Amino acid sequence: MSLASGRHYLAIPGPSVIPDRVLGAMHRAAPNIYQGELVEMMPGLVRDLRRVARTEAANVAIYIANGHGAWEAANANLFSRGDRILSAVTGHFGNTWALSAKNMGVDVEVIDFGTQPLQPARIEEALRADDAHRIKAVFVTHTDTATTIRNDIAAVRKAMDAAGHPALLVVDAIASLGCDPLHFDDWGTDVLIGASQKGLMTPPGLSFLWFSDKALAASEGSGLVTPYWDWKLRSQSTEFYRYFGGTAPTHHLYGLREALAMLLDEEGLEAAWARHAALASCVWATFDAWSRNGDIALNVRDRSLRSHSVTGARIGNGGAVRLREWLEKKAGVTLGIGLGMAAPTDPAYGDYLRIAHMGYVNAHMTLGVLAALEAGMRSLGIPHGTGGLDAAAQAIAEAV
Repeated sequence: MSLASGRHYLAIPGPSVIPDRVLGAMHRAAPNIYQGELVEMMPGLVRDLRRVARTEAANVAIYIANGHGAWEAANANLFSRGDRILSAVTGHFGNTWALSAKNMGVDVEVIDFGTQPLQPARIEEALRADDAHRIKAVFVTHTDTATTIRNDIAAVRKAMDAAGHPALLVVDAIASLGCDPLHFDDWGTDVLIGASQKGLMTPPGLSFLWFSDKALAASEGSGLVTPYWDWKLRSQSTEFYRYFGGTAPTHHLYGLREALAMLLDEEGLEAAWARHAALASCVWATFDAWSRNGDIALNVRDRSLRSHSVTGARIGNGGAVRLREWLEKKAGVTLGIGLGMAAPTDPAYGDYLRIAHMGYVNAHMTLGVLAALEAGMRSLGIPHGTGGLDAAAQAIAEAV
């Protein structure tokens, strides 16, 4: 028998759950793209995109693209062929971002930390060794959605400053924006990369770059930039259509407008950060209890370096893949695959899963996922410690 009838819960790390209000804001006839409400909405959108990144004056560019498109936009605006970057990799998405730059002709030096958090001292060491200052930028992923590591961006900036190196700090915050504390100005960020489909609660299709005046100056003369990706046109134009390289993504903008109002003006950004931290702690407490028996463990040992938007875990002997299948077919819940933790041809590939708690998610949704997980482990005979759901309930009770 299946109990999956009813509203299915897509608990993967993006696209995240879209609020009905956002869907409702998008459900309208196509607007006038030359004047009126849509055009008048633009200054407020840019202002609120600055608010969500905690910046007073960063330039903002909006692209009709997913996160991979935002990577390409950053690469195109910042570099010429043969330029050199230093990429601190802590998972699949850090590797993919570095590869995107390499495929565009950029010389990429990778410090691969595997499935462990980055070590700022190694970044400082690499920059000190670059006497000629060939390295133009340091790439860091704030939260790698595959390993679910959350890196310390402020510590990276401190290491860069200690090395006395002029490289730009370029941060991928696609999975953390709106979920984890993030401070563009205070952390000395030069370029920040985001997208609509995770903490910003809007369908995939929009991506964003925030960039400092220092980054803007460094982009002058870039040999890779093309008219469509040019961030100067998208951030400094007086004609509305130039902000989008042509026709605006009309309905996405209406959805984003509603989502930002919910996040910034109704819940409040700091309250959203606290909610995500509480939901993450609930998941961690449950796995701590389950891990007391059987082959179960969270990907990231140090809780201070765990993402608040998504949690990755190991359930050995193929338990994770069997649980994912059971949950989807029997309970109406879809979890994320264990992306990048093992090669698809490796038997260990079936040992990993990810639980998203990003964006428009509350306590009963997360508690429901955890209860469904425990039901699946019981049904499949997967060994696990007792008290997981009690720990989840206690974590929520202590948080509110």
